[in-house]
Amino acid sequence: MQITHEGSETKGRYVTREEGGPEAELTYSRVSPSHIIIDHTSVPDAYRGKGVGVALVEHAVQEARASGTRITPLCPFAAAQFRRHRDWHDVLAQ
Repeated sequence: MQITHEGSETKGRYVTREEGGPEAELTYSRVSPSHIIIDHTSVPDAYRGKGVGVALVEHAVQEARASGTRITPLCPFAAAQFRRHRDWHDVLAQ
């Protein structure tokens, strides 16, 4: 699965899609250069049960680790994934 990033100084998103299919996305707002808030995850019904949403959150976690960014998961889906994946807690904002 290929996940791409689109972003500006204040907002961004991670996007994936199967060939010819709809987009799945995770959006965030940038609080500071080192802190983002995940505010929405959208996965079309065509991708449900394929782990696409988890892959988007995990990708955000990996990029946060690489850049020293902290994450606040306000999106209910992302927050649930952080509760399930304790190994991601190193990037949680305190």
